[in-house]
Amino acid sequence: MIEPVASAEVATAVDEGRPVVAMESTIFSHLGLPSPANAEALDRCRDAVRAAGAVPAVTAVLDGVVRIGLGDSEDERILGPARKVAERDIAVAVAQSWDFGATTVSASVAIAHAAGVAVFATGGIGGVHRGAELTGDVSADLDALAHHPVVTVSAGAKAFLDLARTLEYLETVGVPVLGWRHDWFPAFYSRSSGLPVPHRVETASEVAGVLAARSRQNTGVLVGVPVPEADALDADELSAVLTAALSDADAAGVVGAAVTPFVLDRIGRATEGRSVPANLALAENNARVAADIAVAIAR
Repeated sequence: MIEPVASAEVATAVDEGRPVVAMESTIFSHLGLPSPANAEALDRCRDAVRAAGAVPAVTAVLDGVVRIGLGDSEDERILGPARKVAERDIAVAVAQSWDFGATTVSASVAIAHAAGVAVFATGGIGGVHRGAELTGDVSADLDALAHHPVVTVSAGAKAFLDLARTLEYLETVGVPVLGWRHDWFPAFYSRSSGLPVPHRVETASEVAGVLAARSRQNTGVLVGVPVPEADALDADELSAVLTAALSDADAAGVVGAAVTPFVLDRIGRATEGRSVPANLALAENNARVAADIAVAIAR
């Protein structure tokens, strides 16, 4: 059973019913954005949450302890080298006292639920990988969304995934998928994947209402927020880059969790670094929307 240790600020906010937004630590570690963009992302996301009236709560495993809410003095630790921790890895990271386990979406959602935090902000979730009918490669993020009553706010799913099957999977496991003031499921760097979302919402109060009214009380909600238009990458250019990156990954024998950093690195190179500002913008925007939703739930 997960027993996260909350910072004093987060613990007080949860006890008082004030809004809190959980955030993963993978994006801020060396496994996510390159330095110094990772530090900028951390500052921008935390500032966005606070500006909207909520408390930011970064999740991580530090010295074998599951944490939610970190102090500024611990920034250097989460900006550095890490071992990736999905939900299944939390128990191992605790038992083996890992120095720094950077939490993924699945781990962060599980930790947020255990700590009594109802909203989680990330960049993009994992999903059903292309060719999953042969490999069975489906991200643990989807299972976590199906089993923890947390609102996950993201810029859709990573564009190199099989997004149509990802949406089908979410429908099968009963996770409501909402488009934030948008009719299309976002594709991370692109505002639209060309796939319609089942439902569109205009306000944070609507999202809070969906969370409260769902029939499966242990199931979460996914809110797809498109990357700000000024920061989006061209969808056609991105498609060509993705095709080449996935082909290179196959040729190199890259599979499973290693696909994401491999492809994101290739995208960064091919777009001459333009993917990093896009990633920063969407992460900050998601944090802002998540905070609005957390405030609405608290009310």
